[in-house]
Amino acid sequence: MIHSSTRTIETTGNDLLRIPWTLFLNQISRFAVPLFFMISGFVLELSYSFNTNYFEYLKKRFSRILIPYVFWSFIYFFFVYKNHSLGFLSSLFGGNASYQLYFIPSLLIFYIIFPFFHKLNKIFANKWVLITLGLLQIFLLSLDYYFHSIHLVFPLAVSLLNFYVFILGMVASHNQGKVKEFVEKRRVLITAITLAFVFYVFFEGKILFYKTSNYLSFYSQWRPSVFLYTLFLGGGLYYVFNKLKINQSIVKTLAGLSFFVFFVHVWVLEFLWKNVGLNLFHLTQNAIARQIWYDPAFFFLIAIFSFTIAYLIHKIPFIAKIAG
Repeated sequence: MIHSSTRTIETTGNDLLRIPWTLFLNQISRFAVPLFFMISGFVLELSYSFNTNYFEYLKKRFSRILIPYVFWSFIYFFFVYKNHSLGFLSSLFGGNASYQLYFIPSLLIFYIIFPFFHKLNKIFANKWVLITLGLLQIFLLSLDYYFHSIHLVFPLAVSLLNFYVFILGMVASHNQGKVKEFVEKRRVLITAITLAFVFYVFFEGKILFYKTSNYLSFYSQWRPSVFLYTLFLGGGLYYVFNKLKINQSIVKTLAGLSFFVFFVHVWVLEFLWKNVGLNLFHLTQNAIARQIWYDPAFFFLIAIFSFTIAYLIHKIPFIAKIAG
């Protein structure tokens, strides 16, 4: 949704007053990457064994990600986005071959340091340590978003701005019952706070953009408001999905396809935009009417095509292993 709605925003020349619905969908989706890092910490902690050799652990984790990452970086670098200021190896290091790849190097950094974090898990679980680290994360996010004063190589910067959600995921994996109980007792309050952040994140990005003319005001998901929004929304979704008891076979199927979808969906977006999306955008001259249907329709079109391709590719095990 972030990527499909961004294309609409770019097409209007960042005329946010003209496309409030598009901007709203774009902003409320900003929890996606921070929540991904939280889930990564959660799952890594659940699956990690004390008996695992560090290098065997790295080999197992890196083999699942590096091969598809290099494959898709090659595809995007040489066949999709051909104009580059950096060489292929530099793009590989920074995740610059395509814009959705940027956080893979950051995820690899978390994989490298995870066993050391794992040893500190009991310390992290102390509520005062969690509060202190949370305040530190808000401070770093504030420096980056409001003052643009964190100047690090991009993978390191992304990791630094997401270290807390990763640690919180680790801690939550050992305290699932407490998390459910905490959210259940306060579900009305958490819902209200989450909705408040939905609108705050939307208006913050919009207002700050018109004050500064900096498009990162609404493109950035590394901001204190998105961080807090992710925490409340993540807790709420965890509670809701545990209550819903969704068919596990459906969950496993979608989860099994999702890594490939992550890689392929930007190529699908580019293809559909050139052949369908732009024409659909100009189909309705009434801007208000277009606002209602266009972005959800374009999003679902990309999602359906991406998951269909993923499903077909996964019928060929060898290619699936290379492509994700």
